[in-house]
Amino acid sequence: MEIIQYLIIGIVVLGSACLQGSIGFGLGMITAPVLALLRPDLLPSALLLLATLTSFTAFARERQDVDWKLVGWGALGRLPGIAIGTAAVVLLPDSGLSLMLAITVLAGAAFSLVGWSPAASHRNMFFASSVSGIFGTATSIGGPPISLIMRSLDPSSMRSTMSAYFTLGSILSLAGLTIGGEVGTRHLIAAAFLLPFMLIGLWLSNFVIRRADRRLLYRLAVGSSIVGAILVIAEVVRSHLA
Repeated sequence: MEIIQYLIIGIVVLGSACLQGSIGFGLGMITAPVLALLRPDLLPSALLLLATLTSFTAFARERQDVDWKLVGWGALGRLPGIAIGTAAVVLLPDSGLSLMLAITVLAGAAFSLVGWSPAASHRNMFFASSVSGIFGTATSIGGPPISLIMRSLDPSSMRSTMSAYFTLGSILSLAGLTIGGEVGTRHLIAAAFLLPFMLIGLWLSNFVIRRADRRLLYRLAVGSSIVGAILVIAEVVRSHLA
């Protein structure tokens, strides 16, 4: 049964990584709800390990236009968020974390649809990163607040700065979770098993991005994440009523 669960999760990782490489998001928003349903014990650390590698790959490819001052303020702002997020992982039961994850996914989907674009100031980055640190550490989904801030940058700088921030931010979150005793052997084994699926998905995105309609892919990613979040909420409610 466990290998079947891993294969299902692997296929989801492959598809969501392909979307991530094609439109810039999808890995966490789609995979996290599936993990919450099948293997909540692997959250958030296993997915954060994969997200770190994904962000670093993007950073290595597009590192020339990074706004390092924004990244620095983001790293500073993420620290208090990491402390709160780690405490949530340590203290909340699996059902509480699953519900928190589902709400984060729905909020992320809503953020992706709004047109508001606050200035990419150091102050805004600090506060957005604090929120990102909480939810990125507790649920592995910390992208929406940062994406909102980065919208005002030109596309090249936005991609470079976001990949640098999320590489550093994920490493800091993993450090916090390690201190909290929430990174174990099972998370490392799961990440190692899922890594080939992620790499294949990212490789496939090179072909998909040239052929597929980006708007259709965007709707697919948002729709899939919403469905996953609703299923997680339904499962939490069912388990409490049973």
